[in-house]
Amino acid sequence: MFIDKTTLSDLSVFSPQDNASLFYLIDYTATAEGKSELMHMLHHPLTQKKHIVAVQEILNLIAKNLDQWPSEITNGTLLVIEKFYDDQPDPIPENISNLQAVFYKWLHPRDYALMMFSMKQLFYLIKGYEKIHAFFGPTILPAPLEEILCQSRKILADKSLADLIQKKSFNELNQREILQLGRMFHIDLVAEIRTLIKLYGKLDAWYAMAKANIQLKLNNPQFTQEATLIESVNLRHLLLENPVSYNINMNKASNFIFLTGANMAGKSTLIKAVGLAVYMAHLGMGVPAKEMKLSIFEGILSNINIADNISKGESYFFNEVKRIRQTIEKINDGRNWLVLIDELFKGTNIQDAMKCSTTVIRGLIKIKHCLFILSTHLYEIGDELKDLPTMDFKYFETALKDNDLYFSYQLKNGISQDRMGYLILQKEGVTALLEHLGK
Repeated sequence: MFIDKTTLSDLSVFSPQDNASLFYLIDYTATAEGKSELMHMLHHPLTQKKHIVAVQEILNLIAKNLDQWPSEITNGTLLVIEKFYDDQPDPIPENISNLQAVFYKWLHPRDYALMMFSMKQLFYLIKGYEKIHAFFGPTILPAPLEEILCQSRKILADKSLADLIQKKSFNELNQREILQLGRMFHIDLVAEIRTLIKLYGKLDAWYAMAKANIQLKLNNPQFTQEATLIESVNLRHLLLENPVSYNINMNKASNFIFLTGANMAGKSTLIKAVGLAVYMAHLGMGVPAKEMKLSIFEGILSNINIADNISKGESYFFNEVKRIRQTIEKINDGRNWLVLIDELFKGTNIQDAMKCSTTVIRGLIKIKHCLFILSTHLYEIGDELKDLPTMDFKYFETALKDNDLYFSYQLKNGISQDRMGYLILQKEGVTALLEHLGK
């Protein structure tokens, strides 16, 4: 699935404020390798249904017995092994004898100490994989998981590891055996051990996603062959503490939501909630909704947090136009895309913005294989768009109760007629301050 840096930022998948991002929320990885793999997965959501369903099945398998997930392999385990391969200990004799082992320990105490500690972590790595194999059992597994377990089983089946596999405790190894293992791991099995570390990164990332599904109460979406569809029941924004839920129904016959409402009414939250849920579905994760059915999307494109570029002499409005052009060029390929636009053309005057917005909307809605959600404060252009049969007008209502603004955050049919900007100005005491200026 295509998703660029702009959209990843708009949806808060990654954020400079770590605790305000999806990555931060789902990062239950135990290792740096797992964290790196999870980040890679989030940068590369999936596009084929079979791959997405395979990940869903893997996460379900892990989640079913989450508390039994093997804990032998830790971040410390992998760091020590990596350091072991970076170091160059004094050469260990081939087929070392017990007497030679004693002399090696005496003559090279630092190297022996590192060797013993490193072999202990390698022992944990091997035993951890044995328990992972037992965790998943002999059942038929999803292809990506089966491939990883086949590779790791093949490595553990190496005859040079036979003696180590039989040991139940690291303390059963004597000095000579520790040094023999150190020589073997440092010379003969480097590629194999690095492969095990790499494979564990993916297992650790899947574990994190499975745990997040449980902790965040996420539900697996259903993918349909029906072209261009998003249906959700009680969809919520995952990054909010007390989110309001929405029911969304978009399809080919209703492919464009024209969203209006006052500032702070919830327009941006809805747009991001839909985008984040569709994105998470394409990771193979659960989504923050009671139910969700959707088609496979080629990508998500957003136009939410546009900024000017002073160094290039590009204005806010110019960057808005440039992003719209990039979007049109991408989605004109006959495939399903989700396009999210929040407050289009904020960077120009109201008359210009109305003309530009109407032109863009009338053009975009012709693309029936894509779904669009566009929010705007330009309520007036709604009447000009009522002749478009696939346009779905939605709004968030705002009320004034006892001189206080009340936001219901409930999605309603129609076009908002709220004019709250001046009321907010009064309520915050700005008008009163202005009246007293110069006195």
